[in-house]
Amino acid sequence: MPDLSHLRQRAADRLPLQFRVLCHQFLLRVIDLEALSIKADVTAFLGQFSGILIMFSLILSAQAVMNSPTGTEESLFFLTTLVTGLITVVTWDNTFPDRRDVLVLAPLPVRPRTLLAAKISASSAVIALAVLSLNALPSLAVSVLLSGGFFRSFAAFWIANLALVLFLYSSVLTLQGFATLLLPRRIFLRISALIQMLAFAYSLSSFFMLPALPIEAMSLPIAHWVVAYTPTFWFYAFCVRLNGALPLSLTWLSDRACLALAISLTGALASLLLCYKRTLRKTVEEPDLVPAARGSHRPLRFGNPLTTVVLLFSLRALTRSRQHRLAFSFYLSIVFAIALGTLKFGLLAPAPHPLTQDFLLNTTLMMSFAVVGLRSVFSLPISLNANWILRITQLRPTPDYTAATRTTLILLGVLPVTVATAILALTFRPLAQVAAHLLVLFLIGCLLAELALIGFYKVPFTCSYLPGKSNVQFLFWGFLVLFVPLAMKFASLEQTVLTSPPRFLCITGFLLAIISALRVFNHHRAKSAAIYFEELPAEVLTTLNLSTR
Repeated sequence: MPDLSHLRQRAADRLPLQFRVLCHQFLLRVIDLEALSIKADVTAFLGQFSGILIMFSLILSAQAVMNSPTGTEESLFFLTTLVTGLITVVTWDNTFPDRRDVLVLAPLPVRPRTLLAAKISASSAVIALAVLSLNALPSLAVSVLLSGGFFRSFAAFWIANLALVLFLYSSVLTLQGFATLLLPRRIFLRISALIQMLAFAYSLSSFFMLPALPIEAMSLPIAHWVVAYTPTFWFYAFCVRLNGALPLSLTWLSDRACLALAISLTGALASLLLCYKRTLRKTVEEPDLVPAARGSHRPLRFGNPLTTVVLLFSLRALTRSRQHRLAFSFYLSIVFAIALGTLKFGLLAPAPHPLTQDFLLNTTLMMSFAVVGLRSVFSLPISLNANWILRITQLRPTPDYTAATRTTLILLGVLPVTVATAILALTFRPLAQVAAHLLVLFLIGCLLAELALIGFYKVPFTCSYLPGKSNVQFLFWGFLVLFVPLAMKFASLEQTVLTSPPRFLCITGFLLAIISALRVFNHHRAKSAAIYFEELPAEVLTTLNLSTR
């Protein structure tokens, strides 16, 4: 039997050396491995990522066996849209050359087409791994259970599914490419953040807000506007047509899928070729941190000057830095997804309706992801070369910096989620219980902020980060196994507490006592701590074990 590793090596050796080296380097940069992976190892990270998706594929496979395979097949198309859209947006700038690529590779004899092919291959590898991990097992189960025949159903599913992935990926490239060509570099850097957020919102809203429609219901007049402007329905109809089960009244949907795929591929190819020929030099003209617009600005004040400086510095870092905006958008996407699911329930259920345990649980999860996401982004530096400026301007004691960071967490993380919850709760009654829940939720956010400040003795976005400190798979399973059951238990307890004023006073007093104790603890620890700007690895003594007994 031939050695598979030897065959893979021989196949890889046939590719040009420049392409192989660049593809490997760009694959390391598809996702910020220093913030997410174990020991900055791309293999470990991709293995963890695929393991999480395989878990969802097992759940979908069981759903196909126990329930309807047709409904599972449609769910797979929506999940593929969600996963592909999120990965494409997360890897927003990886297909186009950045300043480092131009400065390092421009003097070298590297052709632009080699650079383009390597970048597309690196981004496509992550998307292909995600799509394969998510759809491999459920597609087998669905193809066995459908009546059209295993091979035909399996081939139809994968042809339509890959066409959907190509459409989503090439549509984002087309949008970004022509924005790069038509807009000045400074304006593009500003508009790019807005386009990225809108793409996030579309991927999440299409999954959480759109209803699941059987193929027979798509021809109803009430569903025409939904299916006519939703690409996922187009490619699902294309799959059903390849399987030979699409009604004649819906053939226009599959035709629209083919036309949309052709247009998106043409646009992506044209925009990429033009960008790599015309905009390579423009990438070095503007930094990733976009300067503020010129004009008179009235400075905002939030408490003392130090708090104002830390808050405005954090806010501008999140809005102007591409790396930090991407990292925080991951957590915001989860918050936004939970909010969309809650909003969908509020729109479908008859109003007014009483507070439910699901609403209490969802808002608690929203608060948790917002605070934890903001705290995790605080640890990622912007420019280590500028740390000396912050070091020589440290004129206040460490507890003042801790207090300023606390205020920043509350104003940028806790307060927006509380306001969003108040908007989502407009259809719930009685209003007294809604106000009580908002107070409890705000206290939970303050509690999470105090927990996040334990050991955080630095200015946000200014300290170096040691790679390999986090474990994505460990955090994911820990969240599912430990935090979600605790949040469900707390939501059930809160639902009973809100109907009893004495119990409500007890739980709010308990939360206030814990917050006060943590605040005193953080203040006491900060008195003996120093603001640091460099994370140093632990000193480990390595011995040769040569001593004799």
